[in-house]
Amino acid sequence: MLCAISGEAPQQPVASRKSGNVFERRLIESYISENGTDPVTGEDLTVEDLVELKQARVVRPRPPTLTSIPALLSTFQNEWDALILETYQLKQQLAETRQELSTALYYSDSAEKVIARLQKERDEARDALAKISVTSTSNGANGDAMQVDGQGLPEAIVAKIEQTQAELSSTRRKRPTPEGWATPDSLQSMQSTQNSEPLYPGGRSIAVDATGDLALVGGSDGVVGVYSVSQGQVIQTLKCGGGSVTDAVWSGNKPVIALSTGAVKVFDNGAEAASFDRHAGAANALALHPCGDILASVGVDKSYVLYDLQSLQPITQVSTDSELTTAAFHPDGHLFAAGSSKGAIKLFDVKTSENVANFDSTFGQSPLQTVSFSENGTWLASAVQGQTSVSVWDLRKMAEIKTIDLGTAVTGVSWDYTGQYLAACGQGFVAVEHYSKSAKSWSEPFRKALNAVDVKWGSKAQSLVALATDGSVSVLSS
Repeated sequence: MLCAISGEAPQQPVASRKSGNVFERRLIESYISENGTDPVTGEDLTVEDLVELKQARVVRPRPPTLTSIPALLSTFQNEWDALILETYQLKQQLAETRQELSTALYYSDSAEKVIARLQKERDEARDALAKISVTSTSNGANGDAMQVDGQGLPEAIVAKIEQTQAELSSTRRKRPTPEGWATPDSLQSMQSTQNSEPLYPGGRSIAVDATGDLALVGGSDGVVGVYSVSQGQVIQTLKCGGGSVTDAVWSGNKPVIALSTGAVKVFDNGAEAASFDRHAGAANALALHPCGDILASVGVDKSYVLYDLQSLQPITQVSTDSELTTAAFHPDGHLFAAGSSKGAIKLFDVKTSENVANFDSTFGQSPLQTVSFSENGTWLASAVQGQTSVSVWDLRKMAEIKTIDLGTAVTGVSWDYTGQYLAACGQGFVAVEHYSKSAKSWSEPFRKALNAVDVKWGSKAQSLVALATDGSVSVLSS
């Protein structure tokens, strides 16, 4: 039984009811769809006119070349030769790939060695720059040579530090809470009473003077504005030159500004009174000594520098083993805390520059974001970059005594003058944590939804002044 179209045995045979001819189903259906007639008789034909035929499965005969033993042996030889040739080509490609991989690994290893050597040379250069003796050029005049590691502070500076410590530490426990100071109830009623327009985008910190009315706000353009809380506007503009503003503090009524270029500038009555350039890299943070005459700056060059603001001269520069990101003086002035890029808090004796203690972060080696001493002289609050918790350390126990989880990344912390309120801010919040000494417990009397990068207390802790991420200033008061 052969197909009337192909002349071969059909795999799916069908027959025409009209002519009785046998066809392969797929061939006749294709012919009908195109012509609609029987290919043999020419009569009209549809698919419904086809009848399926049942038969045993047809086994196709072997091709003529495989019908003898010599032909089979020849076929096997050809297939074997093709297989051997393909195997050889695969081995050749594998060898080439291995050689290319070996070359790539060699180049990668060489590049890593070069990078490690360059990083080592960079660190050595930074250390060398941090340790060299330089002279002050403040006001265009040459001053005394700056002290470097291993040299003590001038006797007058040491005497001032000791006098400040004696005066403040002796009165600390007897010091009453000032009249009219904020209470937990008054903090609960605080609301947003002032929101400025974006002033200086890219700002990282805000500094409020002793009156609680003037705030220093700077951004990435190297310009600092003196913002009046009472007037709700910038009343003075300070131009610091190149670089972005990294930190600012008040020395009495004099603004002191740190820049990403490494410069530290002191202004008086709107004019630049002094400029120090002692850091090999950015000056990350500033701190003012309780006596008001000594300033500290920390930088990426792994060092901190002390300055005498009366003579406008640098005093000493001390090198450490890691980049320093934030700083604060103890309320008595005898200790200096510097936060490192590895998450540790380094405590230095201000008089001897000796590293007397270290607090290692429980959050790994992320850079320390902010640090603040409590007025009680025994507690220290800190926050690590990207972490949602504030750590409270006890200087007497040399241990972390409290972890306050605020729910989102913390960017700034600040104790009030009495040491009972800890203000904190971050992405989406400004909050106040209250420690009740009588109950020995913590509570949160205030929280406000606000995207802030830094926060400081206003007059008598009755208000908070926050710097928002867009460079605007927000005032929260009761």
